[in-house]
Amino acid sequence: MSKKKLVVGTRGSQLALWQADYVIGRLQQQYPDLNIEKRLMTTKGDKILNAPLAKIGGKGLFTKELEVAMVNGEIDIAVHSLKDMPVVVPEGLEIACITERADVQDAFVSLRYKTLEELPQGAKVGTSSLRRKAQLLHLRPDLNIQDLRGNVNTRLAKLESERFDAIILASAGLKRLGFEDRISSVLTTDQSLPAVGQGALAIECRADDEETKKLISFLNDAETAACTRGERGFLAAVEGGCQVPVGVYGQVQADNLKLEAIIASLDGTQLLRESITGPVAEAEALGQRLAQNMLDKGGRAILAEIGINL
Repeated sequence: MSKKKLVVGTRGSQLALWQADYVIGRLQQQYPDLNIEKRLMTTKGDKILNAPLAKIGGKGLFTKELEVAMVNGEIDIAVHSLKDMPVVVPEGLEIACITERADVQDAFVSLRYKTLEELPQGAKVGTSSLRRKAQLLHLRPDLNIQDLRGNVNTRLAKLESERFDAIILASAGLKRLGFEDRISSVLTTDQSLPAVGQGALAIECRADDEETKKLISFLNDAETAACTRGERGFLAAVEGGCQVPVGVYGQVQADNLKLEAIIASLDGTQLLRESITGPVAEAEALGQRLAQNMLDKGGRAILAEIGINL
């Protein structure tokens, strides 16, 4: 190993720091002599906390400033939640590694109720995700879904301070921060299909930085990478960002990849669900094919209702 120093960029939220520290810990274990510097940065998504993500730009809100720093040579790699990353990576950069996936399920968190089914009529439920909102309303049209922004700690505090009957968060984030005991129950993937890349971390670097790419290559998990390639292929075909209520989840079964996806209306009254299975090697093409199938079967009409014309 000829590289002596690596500068790792990360957002400053507790979860982002956990993610960066996890990657740094793995790197230090692999390369005890490597000098690793952690550089904290603030993104637009961290600054604007009083508006829904869909209204302020969707995906990219939590990555752009880190990517600019990378292009400028200020940092060597950036650690992201894969689900925060746009499907198009800026020119000159690439996702070099995707780590082994943690729990993909959404968590139901409540001070009074154990499950979604236990919630009373008209219960107030918090989530900032249109994907979660649509799937919840599909199951329980009576629910009063309210927007919930902020980091994990803030959202957990708002559960009580803003008198939510329940809030929905990613299980992976809660577990990573030691809040597993706050999970009342998990939503099955039948109830709530996860976001693209949910539970996986992406490590981004300059496309021409072969030395760094070689250095971090051991962090890549081939199975998770295949699943998320399929998921991101689907999302690219439906022009998905935070403002589109879609969910897609890939699972490797022997040499095949099974992708399951939903396209839903904002109010959950229309929800199209389909799956596709094919060779792992064709992951991205499978995602695109599934998207086209679903668009042709009514997905295009659903998306047109929310202003997305494909």
